[in-house]
Amino acid sequence: MTDTSSPLDRQAVHEELERARATFHRLLDDAGTADLRWSTEGTRWTNEQLLFHMLFGYILMRSLLVLFRIFGRLPRGVGRGFARLLDAGTKPFDVVNYLGPVGGARVLGRRRMGTAFDRVIAFLHQRLDAEREADFALAMPYPTRWDPFFRDVMTVADLYRYPTQHFDFHRAQLTLTDRDR
Repeated sequence: MTDTSSPLDRQAVHEELERARATFHRLLDDAGTADLRWSTEGTRWTNEQLLFHMLFGYILMRSLLVLFRIFGRLPRGVGRGFARLLDAGTKPFDVVNYLGPVGGARVLGRRRMGTAFDRVIAFLHQRLDAEREADFALAMPYPTRWDPFFRDVMTVADLYRYPTQHFDFHRAQLTLTDRDR
C-alpha cells in the first residue's frame, strides 16, 4: 500500500480515480447483454455482478472514511478489538459480500451502475481535495480476513488507494472483451 512516511500524492489518486471511472464506463458500454451474463474467472459472479462488486468497493469508501474518523482517534486497543470482532464475522461477511452484488446488479442495472460510479468518484474527488494533510496519517487496525488489500493497520492515505487496487484486481477476473487490458 502507500508509504505512510511520505505524503499522499493527491494528483496520482485523482488520476487513478479517473482511470477507473473511464475503464468502468468502457467496460459497461462495450459489453452486450449476453456478455454481462457470462461467468467470471475465479468468482461465482457473472460479469455484471462483478462490475457491481467493483463499484461497491468505491461506495464503501464513505463508510470507511467515517470509521476512520471515529476509530482512528481512539486508543489503538479499541480499534484492534473492533478489527478482531469484524474478522470473527468473516463468514457472514462473505455471504453478504457475495449476495450483495447478485441483488445489486439486478436492482441497478447497467445504466444506473454507470451513474452511481460517476457520483461516487465525484464524491471521492471532492473528499480527497478537502482532506487535511495531517489526516492522511490517521491510522486504525483493519480486519485483514475481509480483503486481500487490507493490512493490520491502515492509514487514510492507504484507504484512498484501496478501491482502485480492488478494482484492478477484479478487472482481471472479468471475461469481457477489453482491448485495453
